Amino acid sequence: MEYAAAKTIPEVLRLLKLWKGRAKLIAGGTNIIPDMRAKFLKPAALIDISRVRNLSYIKEEKGWIRIGSLTTVAELASSATLQKYGPILVQAARQLGNPLVRNRATIAGNLANASPAADTAVPLLVLEAMVVTQRSDGKGRRIPLDQFFVGPQRTILRKDEIIKEILFPKGNPSFRMGYMKLGLRNAMAISVASAALLVEREEGICRQVRIGLGAVAPKPRRAYETEKILMGERVSAEVIAACCARVAEETNPVTDIRATAEYRKSITPVLLKRLIQQTLGVESQ
Repeated sequence: MEYAAAKTIPEVLRLLKLWKGRAKLIAGGTNIIPDMRAKFLKPAALIDISRVRNLSYIKEEKGWIRIGSLTTVAELASSATLQKYGPILVQAARQLGNPLVRNRATIAGNLANASPAADTAVPLLVLEAMVVTQRSDGKGRRIPLDQFFVGPQRTILRKDEIIKEILFPKGNPSFRMGYMKLGLRNAMAISVASAALLVEREEGICRQVRIGLGAVAPKPRRAYETEKILMGERVSAEVIAACCARVAEETNPVTDIRATAEYRKSITPVLLKRLIQQTLGVESQ
């Protein structure tokens, strides 16, 4: 296996083109190294991008929050800017792995790995984030995150394309949002199921509703049909019950070593009910 360390984006793109899809990018290495040890991956080359300049930042700029692709999960977890405009991303980052992993893992790596249980994907879906890319031909794309994932460990990234940054609109200060993750233990756990919720209410009526789900389908996803039930309604026991019944239908989980498909389908409505009650200050019904 070959190894190359790049210091600029053009250099990374040149190396990707040279290896014609047979190379893998590595930054924190928290996903790719375990996969190589387990022999799930056997790349012809590793391209180290950890020293590429100007790709680690969290910026507030012209109505957008911009996050460089090499920003670590630890930096997400401690960001005052994100705490103000995307606190659910901060919550998710603080629950990802352990301090050693958070100090190494990058936001782009967590998304590019395309795990159905990716911790940062679920809050970013609710924040309506986009992935900004750059290709070897000099062109780039802004890809809405709900179109980015294709399936487990699969995205729409081309083989000569890299993630440059992630951005999401700043949103309204009146947004209420929350995130919940269920794991087999309280720390260092991969999600059995996770959910994020964002709601904007006006005089008690839900005007905007976004629900994200993780680890309960082949890819992180929005629960668009469940959102429609809550949209334009006052939160009540009946509305919550309808949302919970619908959200189970929007899951398509698998059975693995962490949980059965049946358990994941049954726990998702529980997570959503708790999120609605916690985020909107609704008493338990």
